[in-house]
Amino acid sequence: MRLGVTAFLTDRDMTPAALAGAVEQRGFFSLYLPEHTHLPVRADVPPALVEGVRMEDYRRGLCPLVALSTAVATTERIVLGTGILLAAQHDPIDLAKQVATLDHLSGGRFTLGIGFGWNRAEAEDHGVDFARRHAIVREYLLCMQALWSQEQAEFHGEFVDLPPAWAWPKPVQQPRVRVLIGGGSGDAVLGAVADYADGWMPIGGSGLADAIPRLHHLTEEGGRNPDDIAVIPFGTIGSPAKLEHYAALGISEVVLRVPSGNADEIHGELDSLAALLPVAAALT
Repeated sequence: MRLGVTAFLTDRDMTPAALAGAVEQRGFFSLYLPEHTHLPVRADVPPALVEGVRMEDYRRGLCPLVALSTAVATTERIVLGTGILLAAQHDPIDLAKQVATLDHLSGGRFTLGIGFGWNRAEAEDHGVDFARRHAIVREYLLCMQALWSQEQAEFHGEFVDLPPAWAWPKPVQQPRVRVLIGGGSGDAVLGAVADYADGWMPIGGSGLADAIPRLHHLTEEGGRNPDDIAVIPFGTIGSPAKLEHYAALGISEVVLRVPSGNADEIHGELDSLAALLPVAAALT
């Protein structure tokens, strides 16, 4: 089993380049950074403050794409990813270019973890029709895949109409950068994973014994092989017992949550989590 980490870094925390180097040095497999462009002051939908996440993280979080670009130069091996990026809040042509550039510069080490978003006010500030965000994200991803894989790319849909265009660099990964969808086990999320993604990032990782068979069923209904769909519990508070439970479900990758903080605080958290690496390595 491979272990990664995620942290909600802000402008007051350890830098992403330094964090990435520390993650790779300890032998972790991946580093994921989340996204919220801003936190609307109106509080009709307050953030969910789970263990290890602060209100300040939502107010001051770094842009994950820019942050991960600094980590490319300080690492050679680990996967660098977004966990999660709110795809409906981006221009898909611009996002395709940013992702392709990161994958190109990292030698194919980038993973695009995306989500649909829960904060209506945040989405509406970007001009997103919140009720239609799932359909928007699907089109954006299909348009991006065309830009990544076709010499003269084009895409025609309801939300994106792209006539033939040239766009380089192409990502190392083909025909698309690895795409994971984060979220709960509702039909909308699992259906999207089965339709157009490479895996599911269940936030927290609870209830998987019931959800995984449903995901496999949806995947088979769509004509895809369930073995091609990864399930990666995300933002998990790790323990040997939890890793053993995941292994019994056939899971081979887990992303652990690291509370944000200064370099000394995060180094201490990483050292504690590193004790799980030999436990994970022994699980198949």
